Amino acid sequence: MVTSTPAATFRGFPPAALGLLRQVRAANDRDWLAAHREQFDRQVIDPFRALVTALAELMLDIDPGFEVRPTVGRTISRVHRDTRFSRDKSLYRDHMWLAFKRPRSDWQGWPAYFFEVTPDDYRYGMGYYAAGRATMDALRRRIDSNPSGFLRTVGPVVREGRFRIAGDRYVRPIHNPHGQALQDWYQSKSFYLVRECAADELLFSPELLDELESGFHLLAPLYRALLEVGQDAEGQRGRGDARRGGV
Repeated sequence: MVTSTPAATFRGFPPAALGLLRQVRAANDRDWLAAHREQFDRQVIDPFRALVTALAELMLDIDPGFEVRPTVGRTISRVHRDTRFSRDKSLYRDHMWLAFKRPRSDWQGWPAYFFEVTPDDYRYGMGYYAAGRATMDALRRRIDSNPSGFLRTVGPVVREGRFRIAGDRYVRPIHNPHGQALQDWYQSKSFYLVRECAADELLFSPELLDELESGFHLLAPLYRALLEVGQDAEGQRGRGDARRGGV
Protein backbone atom coordinates (compact mmCIF):
# COMPACT_ATOMS: atom_id res chain seq x y z
CA MET A 1 0.00 0.00 0.00
CA VAL A 2 1.22 3.48 -0.86
CA THR A 3 0.21 6.19 1.59
CA SER A 4 0.05 9.82 0.55
CA THR A 5 1.65 12.51 2.68
CA PRO A 6 0.29 16.02 3.22
CA ALA A 7 2.87 17.34 0.75
CA ALA A 8 1.57 14.93 -1.90
CA THR A 9 -2.15 15.70 -1.45
CA PHE A 10 -3.76 16.14 -4.85
CA ARG A 11 -5.53 19.49 -5.19
CA GLY A 12 -6.10 19.56 -8.93
CA PHE A 13 -3.90 21.01 -11.66
CA PRO A 14 -3.22 24.74 -11.48
CA PRO A 15 -4.47 26.67 -14.52
CA ALA A 16 -0.87 27.81 -14.99
CA ALA A 17 0.03 24.24 -15.95
CA LEU A 18 -1.87 24.58 -19.24
CA GLY A 19 -0.20 27.92 -19.92
CA LEU A 20 3.21 26.33 -19.44
CA LEU A 21 2.34 23.53 -21.85
CA ARG A 22 1.30 26.15 -24.41
CA GLN A 23 4.63 27.89 -23.93
CA VAL A 24 6.47 24.61 -24.39
CA ARG A 25 4.61 24.20 -27.69
CA ALA A 26 5.47 27.74 -28.79
CA ALA A 27 9.10 27.89 -27.67
CA ASN A 28 10.31 24.27 -27.75
CA ASP A 29 13.72 25.52 -26.82
CA ARG A 30 16.39 24.32 -24.38
CA ASP A 31 17.08 27.78 -23.04
CA TRP A 32 13.39 28.43 -22.40
CA LEU A 33 12.93 25.14 -20.54
CA ALA A 34 16.09 25.67 -18.49
CA ALA A 35 14.84 29.11 -17.46
CA HIS A 36 11.40 27.78 -16.53
CA ARG A 37 12.34 24.32 -15.21
CA GLU A 38 11.56 25.01 -11.57
CA GLN A 39 8.18 26.50 -12.48
CA PHE A 40 7.42 23.58 -14.84
CA ASP A 41 8.24 21.03 -12.15
CA ARG A 42 6.12 22.83 -9.55
CA GLN A 43 3.08 23.51 -11.75
CA VAL A 44 3.06 20.40 -13.98
CA ILE A 45 5.19 17.56 -12.62
CA ASP A 46 4.31 17.94 -8.92
CA PRO A 47 0.52 17.66 -9.50
CA PHE A 48 1.14 14.52 -11.56
CA ARG A 49 3.21 13.09 -8.72
CA ALA A 50 0.46 13.88 -6.23
CA LEU A 51 -2.15 12.31 -8.51
CA VAL A 52 -0.15 9.10 -8.95
CA THR A 53 0.30 8.89 -5.18
CA ALA A 54 -3.42 9.44 -4.58
CA LEU A 55 -4.41 6.77 -7.11
CA ALA A 56 -1.82 4.19 -6.09
CA GLU A 57 -3.89 2.25 -3.57
CA LEU A 58 -6.79 1.81 -6.01
CA MET A 59 -4.48 0.80 -8.84
CA LEU A 60 -2.71 -1.82 -6.72
CA ASP A 61 -6.12 -3.21 -5.79
CA ILE A 62 -6.91 -3.52 -9.51
CA ASP A 63 -3.52 -5.09 -10.27
CA PRO A 64 -0.83 -5.66 -7.62
CA GLY A 65 1.69 -5.84 -10.47
CA PHE A 66 1.33 -2.19 -11.42
CA GLU A 67 4.25 0.21 -11.20
CA VAL A 68 2.96 3.00 -8.92
CA ARG A 69 6.07 4.98 -7.96
CA PRO A 70 5.35 8.68 -8.71
CA THR A 71 8.47 9.08 -10.81
CA VAL A 72 9.17 10.60 -14.21
CA GLY A 73 10.08 7.79 -16.58
CA ARG A 74 8.06 5.21 -14.63
CA THR A 75 4.48 6.39 -14.12
CA ILE A 76 4.93 9.96 -15.43
CA SER A 77 5.97 10.89 -18.96
CA ARG A 78 9.15 12.80 -19.73
CA VAL A 79 8.87 16.25 -21.25
CA HIS A 80 11.88 15.45 -23.47
CA ARG A 81 11.04 13.68 -26.71
CA ASP A 82 13.10 10.88 -28.25
CA THR A 83 13.59 12.26 -31.76
CA ARG A 84 15.98 9.61 -33.08
CA PHE A 85 13.37 7.80 -35.17
CA SER A 86 10.86 10.59 -35.69
CA ARG A 87 10.41 13.09 -38.49
CA ASP A 88 9.18 15.55 -35.87
CA LYS A 89 12.36 16.91 -34.30
CA SER A 90 10.62 19.00 -31.64
CA LEU A 91 12.65 18.66 -28.46
CA TYR A 92 9.80 18.72 -25.95
CA ARG A 93 6.24 17.49 -25.57
CA ASP A 94 3.38 19.94 -25.19
CA HIS A 95 1.34 17.30 -23.35
CA MET A 96 2.05 15.14 -20.31
CA TRP A 97 0.55 11.94 -19.01
CA LEU A 98 0.63 9.31 -16.33
CA ALA A 99 0.29 5.59 -17.01
CA PHE A 100 -0.24 2.59 -14.77
CA LYS A 101 1.20 -0.51 -16.37
CA ARG A 102 3.16 -3.61 -15.48
CA PRO A 103 6.93 -3.02 -15.72
CA ARG A 104 7.81 -5.30 -18.60
CA SER A 105 9.74 -4.71 -21.81
CA ASP A 106 6.75 -5.56 -24.03
CA TRP A 107 4.29 -3.35 -22.11
CA GLN A 108 2.92 -1.83 -25.35
CA GLY A 109 1.00 -5.07 -26.00
CA TRP A 110 -0.54 -5.29 -22.53
CA PRO A 111 -3.43 -3.25 -21.12
CA ALA A 112 -2.61 -0.08 -19.19
CA TYR A 113 -4.44 2.86 -17.61
CA PHE A 114 -3.67 6.45 -18.58
CA PHE A 115 -4.49 10.10 -17.88
CA GLU A 116 -3.23 12.86 -20.19
CA VAL A 117 -3.26 16.67 -20.11
CA THR A 118 -2.72 18.93 -23.14
CA PRO A 119 -2.83 22.74 -23.35
CA ASP A 120 -6.52 22.50 -24.30
CA ASP A 121 -8.05 19.34 -22.83
CA TYR A 122 -7.54 16.13 -20.91
CA ARG A 123 -8.46 12.49 -21.35
CA TYR A 124 -8.26 9.24 -19.48
CA GLY A 125 -9.01 5.57 -19.94
CA MET A 126 -7.54 2.12 -20.38
CA GLY A 127 -6.38 -0.10 -23.20
CA TYR A 128 -3.43 -0.93 -25.41
CA TYR A 129 -0.68 1.33 -26.67
CA ALA A 130 -0.14 -1.08 -29.55
CA ALA A 131 -1.67 -4.54 -29.23
CA GLY A 132 -0.14 -7.08 -31.60
CA ARG A 133 -2.03 -9.41 -33.88
CA ALA A 134 -1.56 -12.37 -31.52
CA THR A 135 -3.21 -10.41 -28.71
CA MET A 136 -6.20 -9.37 -30.81
CA ASP A 137 -6.59 -12.91 -32.17
CA ALA A 138 -6.61 -14.14 -28.56
CA LEU A 139 -9.31 -11.56 -27.73
CA ARG A 140 -11.48 -12.79 -30.61
CA ARG A 141 -11.02 -16.39 -29.47
CA ARG A 142 -12.11 -15.35 -25.99
CA ILE A 143 -15.22 -13.66 -27.38
CA ASP A 144 -15.98 -16.71 -29.56
CA SER A 145 -15.74 -19.05 -26.57
CA ASN A 146 -18.17 -17.03 -24.44
CA PRO A 147 -19.76 -14.03 -26.21
CA SER A 148 -22.41 -13.50 -23.55
CA GLY A 149 -19.74 -13.53 -20.83
CA PHE A 150 -17.69 -10.90 -22.67
CA LEU A 151 -20.81 -8.77 -23.12
CA ARG A 152 -21.44 -8.98 -19.38
CA THR A 153 -17.87 -7.78 -18.78
CA VAL A 154 -18.12 -4.76 -21.09
CA GLY A 155 -21.83 -4.12 -20.53
CA PRO A 156 -21.47 -1.74 -17.55
CA VAL A 157 -18.88 0.32 -19.45
CA VAL A 158 -21.08 0.51 -22.55
CA ARG A 159 -24.26 1.34 -20.62
CA GLU A 160 -22.58 4.03 -18.52
CA GLY A 161 -21.58 5.81 -21.72
CA ARG A 162 -18.55 7.59 -20.30
CA PHE A 163 -15.98 5.94 -22.58
CA ARG A 164 -15.73 5.37 -26.31
CA ILE A 165 -13.65 2.73 -28.03
CA ALA A 166 -10.80 4.17 -30.12
CA GLY A 167 -7.72 2.93 -31.94
CA ASP A 168 -6.65 1.46 -35.27
CA ARG A 169 -9.28 -0.55 -37.13
CA TYR A 170 -9.34 -2.85 -40.15
CA VAL A 171 -10.86 -1.23 -43.23
CA ARG A 172 -12.54 -4.41 -44.41
CA PRO A 173 -15.24 -5.78 -42.09
CA ILE A 174 -14.10 -8.67 -39.90
CA HIS A 175 -16.70 -11.45 -39.79
CA ASN A 176 -18.39 -11.48 -36.41
CA PRO A 177 -20.98 -14.21 -35.74
CA HIS A 178 -22.18 -12.65 -32.49
CA GLY A 179 -24.00 -9.49 -33.56
CA GLN A 180 -23.35 -5.77 -33.89
CA ALA A 181 -22.74 -5.26 -30.16
CA LEU A 182 -19.37 -6.99 -30.53
CA GLN A 183 -18.33 -5.65 -33.94
CA ASP A 184 -16.10 -2.86 -32.62
CA TRP A 185 -14.02 -5.40 -30.71
CA TYR A 186 -13.67 -7.64 -33.75
CA GLN A 187 -12.83 -4.74 -36.04
CA SER A 188 -9.97 -3.38 -33.93
CA LYS A 189 -6.28 -3.85 -34.73
CA SER A 190 -5.63 -2.35 -31.30
CA PHE A 191 -7.92 -0.36 -29.03
CA TYR A 192 -8.36 1.69 -25.91
CA LEU A 193 -11.35 3.05 -24.01
CA VAL A 194 -11.16 6.81 -23.58
CA ARG A 195 -13.08 9.74 -22.14
CA GLU A 196 -12.11 13.12 -23.63
CA CYS A 197 -12.90 16.42 -21.92
CA ALA A 198 -12.22 20.06 -22.74
CA ALA A 199 -10.22 21.78 -20.00
CA ASP A 200 -12.80 22.63 -17.34
CA GLU A 201 -13.09 23.38 -13.64
CA LEU A 202 -12.86 19.67 -12.79
CA LEU A 203 -9.28 19.57 -14.07
CA PHE A 204 -8.35 22.31 -11.60
CA SER A 205 -10.19 20.71 -8.68
CA PRO A 206 -9.45 17.93 -6.15
CA GLU A 207 -12.67 16.29 -7.42
CA LEU A 208 -10.73 15.18 -10.51
CA LEU A 209 -9.42 12.38 -8.31
CA ASP A 210 -12.97 11.13 -7.68
CA GLU A 211 -13.67 11.22 -11.43
CA LEU A 212 -10.60 9.14 -12.22
CA GLU A 213 -11.17 6.69 -9.39
CA SER A 214 -14.75 5.97 -10.47
CA GLY A 215 -13.76 5.65 -14.15
CA PHE A 216 -10.76 3.41 -13.46
CA HIS A 217 -12.85 1.23 -11.14
CA LEU A 218 -15.54 0.89 -13.83
CA LEU A 219 -12.91 -0.35 -16.31
CA ALA A 220 -11.33 -2.84 -13.88
CA PRO A 221 -13.29 -5.98 -14.92
CA LEU A 222 -12.36 -5.40 -18.57
CA TYR A 223 -8.74 -4.70 -17.60
CA ARG A 224 -8.54 -8.04 -15.78
CA ALA A 225 -10.11 -9.82 -18.75
CA LEU A 226 -7.51 -8.26 -21.04
CA LEU A 227 -4.75 -9.47 -18.74
CA GLU A 228 -6.06 -13.00 -19.25
CA VAL A 229 -6.15 -12.37 -23.01
CA GLY A 230 -2.48 -11.36 -22.86
CA GLN A 231 -1.62 -14.51 -20.95
CA ASP A 232 -3.50 -16.61 -23.52
CA ALA A 233 -1.62 -14.91 -26.36
CA GLU A 234 1.69 -15.41 -24.58
CA GLY A 235 0.90 -19.10 -24.05
CA GLN A 236 -0.06 -19.49 -27.71
CA ARG A 237 3.24 -17.94 -28.79
CA GLY A 238 5.10 -20.23 -26.40
CA ARG A 239 3.42 -23.32 -27.86
CA GLY A 240 4.25 -22.13 -31.37
CA ASP A 241 7.91 -21.65 -30.41
CA ALA A 242 7.98 -25.12 -28.87
CA ARG A 243 6.57 -26.69 -32.05
CA ARG A 244 9.12 -24.89 -34.22
CA GLY A 245 11.86 -26.08 -31.89
CA GLY A 246 10.74 -29.67 -32.21
CA VAL A 247 9.60 -30.00 -28.58
